[in-house]
Amino acid sequence: MPRHPDRPSALAWQVFRASEAIRLGLVTAHKLRSSAWVNLRRDIYADSRLDLDHTLACRAASLQLPPGSALAGPSAALLYGVEHAAEFSDEVHVASPRTAGLRSQRGLRVHLTDLRPATSPPVPAALLTPVPLPAPDPLPVAAPLSPNIALSPHVPLSAHSSLPALGPATIGVAPSPAPGAIRTAPQPRDATRSTPPPRDTTRTGPQPCDTTRSTPRPRDAARAGPQIGRDAVGVPGGVAVASVASVTGVVSVTGVAGVAGRPEDPTVAGAAPIAVAAAAWALPRTDPATAAWETAVWLEPLRAVGIVDSLLRKGLTTRDSLTAIGVRNADRPGGRRARWVFGLADPGAQSPPESELRVRLVLAGLPRPVARHPVRLASGLVLHPGLAWPEFRVAVEYDGDSHADAEQLHRDRWRLNQLVCAGWIVLHASGRRLRHDSPALTREVHAALAARGWRR
Repeated sequence: MPRHPDRPSALAWQVFRASEAIRLGLVTAHKLRSSAWVNLRRDIYADSRLDLDHTLACRAASLQLPPGSALAGPSAALLYGVEHAAEFSDEVHVASPRTAGLRSQRGLRVHLTDLRPATSPPVPAALLTPVPLPAPDPLPVAAPLSPNIALSPHVPLSAHSSLPALGPATIGVAPSPAPGAIRTAPQPRDATRSTPPPRDTTRTGPQPCDTTRSTPRPRDAARAGPQIGRDAVGVPGGVAVASVASVTGVVSVTGVAGVAGRPEDPTVAGAAPIAVAAAAWALPRTDPATAAWETAVWLEPLRAVGIVDSLLRKGLTTRDSLTAIGVRNADRPGGRRARWVFGLADPGAQSPPESELRVRLVLAGLPRPVARHPVRLASGLVLHPGLAWPEFRVAVEYDGDSHADAEQLHRDRWRLNQLVCAGWIVLHASGRRLRHDSPALTREVHAALAARGWRR
């Protein structure tokens, strides 16, 4: 039978520094070459069960970020949910202060910049408001609690499980309990005994252990895992806060340590102390409007517009926010380019290829189409072609991967036939033509518009 990969619990589902793991005796250099681990960057490894995507690359890069740095541009957009913004093989983009000393390296593109304050980070309001936690019923000192765990009388376990910590997190490190925290009380010592019972010299086997001692030994306490108390929350007075700081354009989320037993969880009971990368949602990143501006400046327009379209469509930023950051950064390098890209953006685009097709047609000198323009037919049916020029009654439909499904193809063809019957010219663009034959596709659209009266 094949051997199962050997993974210490402290490193399971984690991203970590190999040198630190070796120093702590959690793994050896030889074992790091096994199938249990994958090398992401120099000295940075991860559990091979994690998906090899750009999110994992960002987590690995976060272990190298100095204070004040943040993931930026397309990397930040991906962390906000724009899945097509970057792939595993793409460089991780980082915005770092000029004085931090971080420089670009293989797989890491560092942009030395002075980030400016963000206006309104898009985070749930519940994370911005301190949540008062009700005080539980008073417990006697000798109440049976979980072994070797200190609990705050003001913070229930549910609060700890809902607020993961901002990384790099530390595994197996127990914060010092605050005064007044309730602990598992040791059993009272027998006052009549001042010395251990005499050893039976007639026996040569192992002696029975002393069952009267209930306090753990130092090494047992070290293995007992983290202790959760008011210090873990970081806010005295029984109020748990998940704060979102928008400082110099960086959104960061802070909270208490997570709960053991989940993938990507920074806290594993009984583990040796080792710094691991934070979960993806807790990584420092620039706010969505800043990420859109950086993407517009750093990437080529065909790709940048698609990412900005997705940020707008998901409601992560608005046109007003893009206009404001464009004006605020007008004097910075790339400011004019960013405003031009913002002008091409359209939240109505449903996919990156549709965004690319729209930009290609505009750059070729054709009038700008409207994404998902509603067309009401005489029957009352409302259709939304991918790209449309309503004044000329011309539309272009992009046939993506969904059209490989026979049922989807049937519905789309029926819908487009209704447009043709209503007097529209409908053209089709496939992914292959968009990549390899875009000039001919542009000429076809130009001819259709000219036939309906458009003149350059």
